[in-house]
Amino acid sequence: MKKIFKNLIPVAVFALTLGMTSCTGDLDVEPLDPNMSTEVSPEGLFNKCYANIAMAGNGGANGDCDIDGIDGGTSGYIRQMWNANELPTDEAINGWGDDGIEQSCFNTYDESHPMLNGYFARLTTGITYCNQYLTIAADYNATMTAEIRFIRALNYYLLMDAFGRVPFAETLGTPVIYTRQEIYDWLEKELTENVEPYLDAPKAKKSTDANYGRVDKAAAWLLLSRLYLNAEVYTGTAQWAKAAEYAKKVMDSDYRLNTTTINGWSAYQMLFMGDNGETDAAYEAIFPILQDGLKTTSWGTTQFLCAGCFDSDMHANPNNPDATNGLSGQMWGGNRTRPQLIQKFFPNLDAPHIASYEMPAVAGDDRAIFDGIGREINNLDRATFKNGYAVAKFVNFKTDGSSGHDATFMDADFFFFRTAEAYLTFAEATARQNGGSATPEGINAINAIRDRAHATKKAGYSLNDILDEWAREFYFEGRRRVDLIRFGKFGGNTDYIWQWKGGTYAGRNFDEYRNIYAIPAAQLSAYNNEQNPGY
Repeated sequence: MKKIFKNLIPVAVFALTLGMTSCTGDLDVEPLDPNMSTEVSPEGLFNKCYANIAMAGNGGANGDCDIDGIDGGTSGYIRQMWNANELPTDEAINGWGDDGIEQSCFNTYDESHPMLNGYFARLTTGITYCNQYLTIAADYNATMTAEIRFIRALNYYLLMDAFGRVPFAETLGTPVIYTRQEIYDWLEKELTENVEPYLDAPKAKKSTDANYGRVDKAAAWLLLSRLYLNAEVYTGTAQWAKAAEYAKKVMDSDYRLNTTTINGWSAYQMLFMGDNGETDAAYEAIFPILQDGLKTTSWGTTQFLCAGCFDSDMHANPNNPDATNGLSGQMWGGNRTRPQLIQKFFPNLDAPHIASYEMPAVAGDDRAIFDGIGREINNLDRATFKNGYAVAKFVNFKTDGSSGHDATFMDADFFFFRTAEAYLTFAEATARQNGGSATPEGINAINAIRDRAHATKKAGYSLNDILDEWAREFYFEGRRRVDLIRFGKFGGNTDYIWQWKGGTYAGRNFDEYRNIYAIPAAQLSAYNNEQNPGY
């Protein structure tokens, strides 16, 4: 089969796609210029469906954005998914004054939130690109069509998870509103009948291998396992056995946990570095979102996850104590930890004031990649970056000691799906079928992850232990809100309080209706102006 993209899509390839920039988020999107040529190549539009996740628009970081009303960097798919799922939780807090940041950190978001509007528009615009491909080229290549159906399903999944009811269309026609139950049913049928059977067999790949960055059957299995793991939240009916079944398929596939170490970089840290697509870390990546500092620049993917977590006082390279994050001048000083995340590694909140590359040894866990030098562990002031330990998880250093292709932009791919998720999904789903205690097989799955991190393996795990393990393994990867909701720890009268939860320093519960975001005001016309309950 013809190779469609290599090291993600060079910007020049985007010219092959429709000129569908500055979209509104409506699923019925038209070219802005009626005289514009609407001829497209299947390969170009295929690439665009993937690129919507990786880049803001056709021109890279500083070019046109596909979303109106929000700047290109802020509108990034991964950046807004991260903001929606990390800032309202026990893991992250941000000190910037951008509209909506404080509301996210304090759980006071509503229909006027500009970034949630941007997230909604990014997802629906991605669905439009997929529908455009399926309208024009569904018969072009069966595997490519299955991949685009997968990307569309992923967009619909994230939209449903965040906003509950979904404007739904499988064509470029006017959408209708689907309930969570309806979109859940559609997702299950779409993934099992129209996506998974036609995708390539699961094959772990590096960037030098054909089709690195493209999804295969393992991606469909992992999305299904995530859908089933949260089925009780979405539909009221648990599907633990199905969640475990599809997670086990991934565990038994060619993909695997990275356990190699190079030049003092741990196997875990290698998952988030500038050459993560070139080392054995890539074999854990089931769906890497490709980034290249020269070809595919973005302010909103790993660039945001790295630069947004650093200031110039941080030094994250164990082999060069004068280096910061592998970028030049990209230390934005915004996102850092809440103390409850540190407490997952230091139960007594006694994390030392040391560099991030020294912290794992003291924590007894390679995943504790936190900088404490000159920092207050508590978030006494949201606007002060040094109130809260810093996260040095994402860096642009390479394992050979060099930095990326470009001084400004990241080479580190974002591993949207990685194999470790299947291990924890399997452990949690089987524990829920076992009265809340991990089964022997689930214990082995968790211990495999902890062993990779050189953390002490345990003889048993409760559900609360598993929730903490989700945080240790996946903090700052854009999923925490989903996990807290599933465990009954987010909105409502919960037994779990974190600093600034609900907008007070000591923390307080907030209403359960905030487990689902408000339909953005700019999108309400598609809902006949019917807002989600509570807003």
